[in-house]
Amino acid sequence: MITCLVLLGATGDLAGRFLFPALAQLMAAGRMPLDLQVVGGGQQEWSDQQFRDHVGSRLREHAGELPEDVSDALLAGLRYRQIDLDEPDSVLGAVHAGSEPSDPVVVYLALPARVFPGVLRALSGTDLPEGSRVAVEKPFGDDVDGAIALNVLLERLATSEFRVDHILGMPSVRELVRLRSAGGALEPVWSAAHIERVEILWEETLGLKARASFYDTTGAVRDVMQNHLLQVMVLAAMELPDGATEEGLHDAKLDLLRRVREPSAAQMSSRTARARYTSGSLAAGGDPVPDYTEADGVEAGRGTETHAEVILEVDSPRWAGVPFVLRTGKAMGASRKGVAVHLRADVPATMPAEVVVASPRQVWIELDGPGSGINAPGELSAYQEVLTDLLTGRSRTSVSAQEAVEAWRIFEPVLDAWTAGAVPLTEYAAGSSGPETLG
Repeated sequence: MITCLVLLGATGDLAGRFLFPALAQLMAAGRMPLDLQVVGGGQQEWSDQQFRDHVGSRLREHAGELPEDVSDALLAGLRYRQIDLDEPDSVLGAVHAGSEPSDPVVVYLALPARVFPGVLRALSGTDLPEGSRVAVEKPFGDDVDGAIALNVLLERLATSEFRVDHILGMPSVRELVRLRSAGGALEPVWSAAHIERVEILWEETLGLKARASFYDTTGAVRDVMQNHLLQVMVLAAMELPDGATEEGLHDAKLDLLRRVREPSAAQMSSRTARARYTSGSLAAGGDPVPDYTEADGVEAGRGTETHAEVILEVDSPRWAGVPFVLRTGKAMGASRKGVAVHLRADVPATMPAEVVVASPRQVWIELDGPGSGINAPGELSAYQEVLTDLLTGRSRTSVSAQEAVEAWRIFEPVLDAWTAGAVPLTEYAAGSSGPETLG
């Protein structure tokens, strides 16, 4: 196991909400050494102690009750370096601050994707120790060319690259694979002969608040659909590989992605939809929400969607004629995060607790269910798996280079058509059930 983690962007939201709490919970569960060295890089002019105080407050907020020795050990192992992302020497100083020159490190870029190129070029200018890994968060480029360019930069590092998609580590997503595997409850009905339609949903009741400026340059497709929801679809639809090797898993996922057929130009208006929310009240607490276009940092003319729906098909005998409906939205009236499987006949009489029989011919598999860790909801539990994979050399929560390119091959035409105005941008009130759906 690698025993030094260098976290660039250590003072940001991702680190505070998920990465540090996940590390603490892993330590509490005995899955991570207490002497793990963590170097945080951020733009603030902080001392080590100021950084430890900051992390301690985030742990109290997000990690729940922790054994005192675990909390003390994690905080004691923290070091901090102020970094200027435009200065390669500054970045490299943080990378080399927590380990011996020959010891491998994990460098985690918990940063906006727009700064990846500069940081990766800085990292390529140094010889990272053998066995080191560099992790980037999604989106992996903004289009096919962007994904290829990112792959080139990562390959130049001459070390192991890791494209994080934390939804692959969510307990309920792993359970979905088990349910459809040989011997699983859904395996007998897992084909077009029994399934009429599959919906993969990630609808949230929360608005954007301070994230509006970031989100306005991202949108619902880049934020959730092109990565998280597509990965769930891949796991649901792929042919299961023989054996349990990680290489076999990535090969099976890539084969499925290459069989996905995006909507044609003539189908864009019938198989894709986009919308954004107007003023309303959130379902959780009834807090008023201003019109999306009134949020700080939003450019109304950019036409960013807060709700997206895309219908895809898979060119394989198992799934011939079955539409896969991917749908996501912000500021919705109800939270729905799961897979709805619409059957051609009534649901079999015996179903495990993980499968909710929503109607006589529909089952529901929740994606954001409770995790297995200490006070770990789905996403926090997922980041435990991400960090474990990173530090132990596994890749189940990573997306391969070619998977990233294929994902953009599917969604780039959709976004191009929307930019060209081929599909109108509709509206829905915050706190409502959302726009009229396609599927």
